[in-house]
Amino acid sequence: MSMKILLTSFDVWKTHHKSNSSDDLLSQVSQITSLPYSLKFVRKLPVDYQKAPDLVINHIKEFQPDITICCGMAETRHKLTVESNAIGGDVRLKTQINLTRLVQNLPYTEISHNAGKFVCEALYYSVLKHLDDSLPKSQCLFVHVPLFSETNKDVIISDFLSIIHRVMGNGDW
Repeated sequence: MSMKILLTSFDVWKTHHKSNSSDDLLSQVSQITSLPYSLKFVRKLPVDYQKAPDLVINHIKEFQPDITICCGMAETRHKLTVESNAIGGDVRLKTQINLTRLVQNLPYTEISHNAGKFVCEALYYSVLKHLDDSLPKSQCLFVHVPLFSETNKDVIISDFLSIIHRVMGNGDW
């Protein structure tokens, strides 16, 4: 049985955005048929503090993934950033994934300790909490995606695919 990955992205929320880079990334990944995993995509989540977490948690309950990788757009960042934690009220929850090892030798990826205090962080916190309470063997990672351009698109996709392989235990790292 192949390992299961749930991948999520957000819809646009500002009028000047033509697309959301997190969804652009998942659109590209969804076209790759050679990945040895069972992938489920939950794309174009509403940019809503309650609806986005509710939708993702419902998909987690149904799909029972080995890992959930949530993606969000980081318009002002220049690299993929994997988030170490999310804060909800006075509580900080951390991913169980060794991020230092995960990003090693990935040229376009770095670790962030600030999930943004927006819907991305609310989603990450909610998923981490749900997994802690209900599926402790399942893991979660949040990846912020910079704006796509012709110069960074290929390296973003390459690093993201490396992240997937590594968290699923198939990377040579």
